Amino acid sequence: MKKFLISVILFAAAMVSPDAVMARVDVSIGISLPPPLVFPAPPHVVVLPDTNFVYVVPDIDIELYFWSGWWWRPWNGRWYRSRYYDRGWVYYGGIPRFYFDVDPGWRRYYRERVWYGYRWDYKPIPVHRLQKNWKRWDRNNYWERNRTWDVREYKPRPPQQRQELRFKRRQEYEKRPEVMQHQHPGPPKGASPGQGPGHQGRGGAPR
Repeated sequence: MKKFLISVILFAAAMVSPDAVMARVDVSIGISLPPPLVFPAPPHVVVLPDTNFVYVVPDIDIELYFWSGWWWRPWNGRWYRSRYYDRGWVYYGGIPRFYFDVDPGWRRYYRERVWYGYRWDYKPIPVHRLQKNWKRWDRNNYWERNRTWDVREYKPRPPQQRQELRFKRRQEYEKRPEVMQHQHPGPPKGASPGQGPGHQGRGGAPR
């Protein structure tokens, strides 16, 4: 009986495997992957104010984010994510939800150490500390509740104001290639609003 079961399992694996291999080949042929990133040393990140725990690597020219346990980067008009900041990128078929919470002027605010008129005393966070603590920080709403994102005398924006800012930022980002190709005239037939590939919520980025 044991031999029979093993034979059945092996036969099933042989039948399924070619399709799985073919699917991987199709994806790799259709979508190119970004090259690895080279850092002289592990980078530091800063957390962006008025976001749900979006971290950026500020001292490089490319856009590199950490959010919900993944590293994210736009490249050639598409989005990619990885568990590592410098390699292992895989295609992500949509726009990560955090992107419209990212203020387009954050680099200038970073250089001037000012966030909307308030002194921004950000503290660079080593990658190893981020990886160790991000879940706890998320769960406890640490940056908003305990630190107000290190912005002096800053009061977090009410939800309504955040939504208005998010809408304005989305309009600004719509001409960027990593957003343009995901714009659709409406949700797919039979789908409720927010189900299109460009509207993936926090659940779209598993931890």
